[in-house]
Amino acid sequence: MEIKETLEQRIMILDGAMGTMIQRYKLNEADYGGPQFKNHPASLKGCNDLLCLTQPQIIREIHEQYLSAGADIIETNTFNATAISMADYKLEEYVYEINRAAATIARQAIENFDPQTEIRQSKFVAGAMGPTNKTASISPDVNDPGFRAVTFDELVVAYTEQIRGLMDGGVNLLLVETIFDTLNAKAAIFAIKEYFEKTGKEIPIMISGTITDQSGRTLSGQTPEAFWNSVAHAEPLSAGLNCALGAELMRPYIEELSGVADCFISCYPNAGLPNQFGEYDESPEHMASVIREFAKAGFVNIVGGCCGTTPDHIRAMADAVKNISPRKLEVGVE
Repeated sequence: MEIKETLEQRIMILDGAMGTMIQRYKLNEADYGGPQFKNHPASLKGCNDLLCLTQPQIIREIHEQYLSAGADIIETNTFNATAISMADYKLEEYVYEINRAAATIARQAIENFDPQTEIRQSKFVAGAMGPTNKTASISPDVNDPGFRAVTFDELVVAYTEQIRGLMDGGVNLLLVETIFDTLNAKAAIFAIKEYFEKTGKEIPIMISGTITDQSGRTLSGQTPEAFWNSVAHAEPLSAGLNCALGAELMRPYIEELSGVADCFISCYPNAGLPNQFGEYDESPEHMASVIREFAKAGFVNIVGGCCGTTPDHIRAMADAVKNISPRKLEVGVE
């Protein structure tokens, strides 16, 4: 695999936040829906995934900005693009179309990228698979702790539809990310492996959990080591942590994961914790300095940004780690 060879040679750069960049366009309801959804029965403002169909040029521009900033891997704009999450907007029937379009847009952004062909060939598209807005492990009703809003089988069906669209659109990787409930992630992994088996098509898997607060655990209660033990059967290209915490607060948890996982390690934190206005204040320079320390400590193979990060953050990170060797896999690990 070309990406595995690259990861053995250098630290690779993942892109930054999609939502943060979309907010800069100050889109209104009509912009989100476009002419295609002019008479849609639900409000569509804020449905970022739908922009792959209604405003593809905006999504392409954002991908291109991250590529210009030095990103090696760009994520598709599909974080919420499952039927479970799209039900909030009454868009379940468009899930396959959204995912395929998102993958196609990202591939086009790479094909249109200015540098020479050999540089373009080292750029990859990761199909983003978010956690959905329901959890299979925890009841949303405090008065009924045994209740579940979604089942494992329902998650598998939803993820399978997303995977089919992403694969048909030409992604190079599948990224199961922002995992707060490992049972949801297991459903995604099951769907991926089942799809690979049925179609004979297989690409690398990336997995990224989220530590929800300074307790050092996921929402479903796992430490980084326990999380790894729960998903290691997927034999991922990489495992890592993203979102929730800023880079400094993430340090002990990425160190713990780096010490137990026998695959490459990814880290893409938020630009600090949100302030009282829900905005992120950590500067590109500060964030890059923390990520550089992670790299020098030998914790990471892939770095990037989550909520609040921009091309400026990614550019600063790329510059900060460019001369630092990547974390080495344990001897004997394939």
